[in-house]
Amino acid sequence: MKKLVIFDLDGTLLNTITDLGMAANYALKKNGFAEHDIERYPFFVGNGVRKLIERVLPPATGNEKTIERMLVDFKEYYNCHNTDFTEPYPGIVQLLHDLTAMGVKIAVASNKYQAATESIIKHFFGDLEWSVICGQKENFPVKPDPSIVFSILGEVEVPKDDTLFVGDSGVDMETAWRACVDSAGVTWGFRSEKELRSNHSKFIAHDAAALMDIIKGVHLADYI
Repeated sequence: MKKLVIFDLDGTLLNTITDLGMAANYALKKNGFAEHDIERYPFFVGNGVRKLIERVLPPATGNEKTIERMLVDFKEYYNCHNTDFTEPYPGIVQLLHDLTAMGVKIAVASNKYQAATESIIKHFFGDLEWSVICGQKENFPVKPDPSIVFSILGEVEVPKDDTLFVGDSGVDMETAWRACVDSAGVTWGFRSEKELRSNHSKFIAHDAAALMDIIKGVHLADYI
């Protein structure tokens, strides 16, 4: 059984896409740009808020001044509305409680900026003991750079072999691969199973029960 599970946040623990999309659309509208359908946002997110803003802007309009202004407007909205439509995926709350009851350490590694990461975790999972809550910080590389994993491992002091990284995107799977830790790609999030597999996922989980099996190290052949 794994001793530490590092979770991505958006698309893995929580379905945040509507609140993210509405915040980006708020910033777009405020700055005179066309908004996007919420259904398009799963393909915009995953590499941090700055990259999200770059992706939603029309071509040739993403100069530094515009991006910085959009970031301010995005955070202005998102900091007040990041739990309006967000909710945990089925089985996640019970899974996290079961893991902590079993003595498994849990951590978060997100490309969402640190303040929002901490706020959302406190709102939805504040009754749980988290070993580390790590969001995107200034002058710190975002995933798929593996530094975020190394930082967590340094704080928790659990060997790589006893660690599992769980995420819903190719960015997450590449992060785990580059950090040399096992990965489990979840198919209930924002990206496809094909993307997970093409980015070095070791295991695939279609629901929380499957993810628990992977963490426990049972029936692993069923999830490769």
